[in-house]
Amino acid sequence: MTSKLCACLLNVSEARNVHIIEKIAYAALEVNNKTSKQHCAAVLNVFSDYDYNRTVITIAASISHIGQSVFAACEKAFDLIDLRQHEGVHPCLGSVDLVPIHPLSPDITLEECGKEAKDLAEKLSSKIPGTSFFLFGWSHQACRGLVQRRKDVRWFAGHKTLVGNSGIQDVGAKPGARYGLTGIGAHPYVMNCNVTIDTQDLTLGKQIAQSLRAVNPDGLPGVQSMAFLHEGRVEIACNVASFSHECDQIKEICSHRSDEKNFSEVKDNCKTLGGHQLLPDQELCMFGQYKYVSPEVIEKKVKARAAIFGVETVGRALIGFTPAGAADVAKFALDNGIYDYWKTKSTRTM
Repeated sequence: MTSKLCACLLNVSEARNVHIIEKIAYAALEVNNKTSKQHCAAVLNVFSDYDYNRTVITIAASISHIGQSVFAACEKAFDLIDLRQHEGVHPCLGSVDLVPIHPLSPDITLEECGKEAKDLAEKLSSKIPGTSFFLFGWSHQACRGLVQRRKDVRWFAGHKTLVGNSGIQDVGAKPGARYGLTGIGAHPYVMNCNVTIDTQDLTLGKQIAQSLRAVNPDGLPGVQSMAFLHEGRVEIACNVASFSHECDQIKEICSHRSDEKNFSEVKDNCKTLGGHQLLPDQELCMFGQYKYVSPEVIEKKVKARAAIFGVETVGRALIGFTPAGAADVAKFALDNGIYDYWKTKSTRTM
């Protein structure tokens, strides 16, 4: 049985060339041929969105092999994706845009994942000159979360603002036009759930998205959300972070390595992650020591907010898996040697 499992939801800035995506996915599996050990890594899901021109590749591996697997996938993506040619409605800063590593089994810590993430950034910058990285979560000195780090590096301004902007990277060269800037880090599993509303009013969509965010008094804990025009309608795109009670684990892990100022920042980040609204337990799902808001609760809240303006919802999409689903599928795929698991199911695209 495979133990100490983790996952990487690798986000790359390409969705319109299926051959490129397949090469990246298969590169993640090369580790299975380079070691005498079995059950090293599997690709569980590939989700591509044409309008966003963005793909999320779900890679599962043991903690001892996640670095090799994700390194190979990133190396292939950097080789094949030129950010200067990218067009899409979803914000991005890098040809490889986001590399988050999440624990999937209770015998693995966030500190372990954070070390793997930081080591990965350093190895990639050494192997591929010109690449640049910012760190977040448990790979960042103050455990500063992805939302805050994206603000720090002006992620929403887009990759065309990066060239010559020195000093915003934590690892590697100053960002260039070819590769851009890549975020690498570790935090509890983040589920992606999108709800589409039957309107082209992006202002309304942004208003609904804002109301869902954990930072708002009546928002949903762990939820970060944005609104985009998508296929003639508005899509509310939600990142749903798993969280522990009052983020006690975050405080415990980070307190010994943060000065007083940074520890205060860590506690602020905990508030952003956990949100302010207390939901009854029946509206929260459990995953080990973590909780997360279910896709059904998110859709229900979007539907209620949209109905105020006479707008209906037209569908919900779960990108990949819930945290528990990812853990179950990872164990099944690795224990049974189904490394290209995504090929056994219908690859979901929007």
